[in-house]
Amino acid sequence: MSTLPQGAGLRRILLIATGGTIASLLSDHGLKPVLYADELLSYIPEVCSEYRIEAVQICNIDSSNMTPSVWEEIVSAIEAHYLSYDGFVICHGTDTMAYTSAALSYMIQNSNKPIVITGSQRPISEGSTDARQNLVDSIRYAADQKSQGVVLVFNGNVIAGTRARKTFAHSYNAFSSVNFPVLAVIQDRKIIRYIPQQAFTEPVKFTHEMNSSIVVLKLIPGTKPELLEYLFQNYDCLVIESFGVGGIPRSLQEVFYREMERWISKGKLVVMATQVANEGSNMEIYEVGQKVKEDFNLIEAFDMTLEATVTKLMYLMAECGNNYVAVADGFYKTINYDILCH
Repeated sequence: MSTLPQGAGLRRILLIATGGTIASLLSDHGLKPVLYADELLSYIPEVCSEYRIEAVQICNIDSSNMTPSVWEEIVSAIEAHYLSYDGFVICHGTDTMAYTSAALSYMIQNSNKPIVITGSQRPISEGSTDARQNLVDSIRYAADQKSQGVVLVFNGNVIAGTRARKTFAHSYNAFSSVNFPVLAVIQDRKIIRYIPQQAFTEPVKFTHEMNSSIVVLKLIPGTKPELLEYLFQNYDCLVIESFGVGGIPRSLQEVFYREMERWISKGKLVVMATQVANEGSNMEIYEVGQKVKEDFNLIEAFDMTLEATVTKLMYLMAECGNNYVAVADGFYKTINYDILCH
């Protein structure tokens, strides 16, 4: 357990603002992000006197408009300032925050400095907001010498960047850690760590390219086989969110086999995931999954979140191209606690 310092004034934190609810004000058409980074800091003077906090503004968008190109800008900003600061805090909208925290886990690896993503369910200007506490917690966590790597801090929970998922639309406890315990909690200026972290021995690695030629097909009863043909033709990677532990329904198998035989030799990828939030996939349990996996040596997401699955594939496709074996090998390599069962 670490007691957060008072009046330290020495640890340097870079705040990176991207917009989101935390920076929003009410307009004639609903909440809109308009506040800039320095304005956000004006709401938390207590921590501004404890640390040396500087800020940059990447963009000011609703997080529904987040794209891989913005992730690349965030990574570039952190890389450019990496040696000058002890930690980084990214203010972000909640709707795609889990995607960004997962993406940054792959785009910035082996970081012995903490990279914290946070935001809020209510704007920081409102009296009953959760924004001020989330931002204060994030800055103090980023300033702690035992913190490292990419994490999401929200409602007092510190979640590994690859394990976060937004599970509540309005409540302040918006994010859950899926299939993995929270790394720490922050209570009364104290960081209570549940999982000790070891310093990285390899140098920090920054990646700036992501291949977004990927689509997620969420199966429903009665999914039309023709949809598979279209998706195979237009995307390099297809993630199938199947029922239960994973499999291809009989009504889709004929088209699936035909399209797989047609496209897999050209380096296109199919990854099997599950719609069930907890406990992960296991295609070997049922006939609808076992034979398909054996016939095509399908990549399986197992206990990974969808957000981590998608962004890890974006990262690997950019790094490995259409080398199926290299992508599969990289997919099963654990990064920031993303996959444990395989």
